[in-house]
Amino acid sequence: MACCLRLRPPPGQPFDLVSINPKKHIKIAKLCIRNCAANPENTNKLVVEVKESLEKEHSYLPVGKNGRDDEELILWFLKDRKFSAEEAISKLAKAIRWRHEFGVSELSEESVQCVAETGKAYVHDHLDIYNRPVLIVEASKHFPEEHEYHDDERLCVFLIEKALRKLPDGKEEILGIFDLRGFGMQNADIKFLTFLFDAFYYYYPRRLCEVLFVEAPFVFKPVWQLAKPLLKSYASLVRINLSIQFLVLKVFSVSRYSTLLHLCF
Repeated sequence: MACCLRLRPPPGQPFDLVSINPKKHIKIAKLCIRNCAANPENTNKLVVEVKESLEKEHSYLPVGKNGRDDEELILWFLKDRKFSAEEAISKLAKAIRWRHEFGVSELSEESVQCVAETGKAYVHDHLDIYNRPVLIVEASKHFPEEHEYHDDERLCVFLIEKALRKLPDGKEEILGIFDLRGFGMQNADIKFLTFLFDAFYYYYPRRLCEVLFVEAPFVFKPVWQLAKPLLKSYASLVRINLSIQFLVLKVFSVSRYSTLLHLCF
């Protein structure tokens, strides 16, 4: 009897996932001026400073939600840059300009429907047990020459935005799963993989908590060796060569075993 994992559970069933790399408590060695998280007054001053600098130096950038005057967005990039106003301004200006040029606000289900219908990537209907949205990629369904490269990029960004909209209050990160079962060299796409991680690094910093590569076949090894140096710090978030058995025993809740597995006779 063979068994295979069904990443989409039956309708109405929750998606149970246990992190294989729980975050450790961070020990703070010393208090420095950049650690504004403990000083709301300093934090607010920095947000205002960045906001005013963006208005003065990058007045051409759009305003409003995800614009140069979005204080929530400004604070997020300050956290990413360890409260360095100068670094946050530089990275934030680049991100806002990219969102405008890419047309992120114009993306919709209809605009990505053609590529989405392949089923190669989607946001799972349910959160994991830590209430994190889950973005799933089924690599064997991705054929680089099948669609225009920009169409794949648009689907990627649309799904990231969709996952972020599903974040419950108090949650800030999403989980990524690459299902590599059936993967072949015809599915390899270093250019797109680089775009995906660049998007998280430059435009959605600190939003990706972990990436699970499931059942990576031998042919994936050279692809990963080429891709890993291009992923920058995000390469450390990747857990590779996870087996179905490992997922059942260590990642997915055993109590949901019957809803997560499909037995094939």
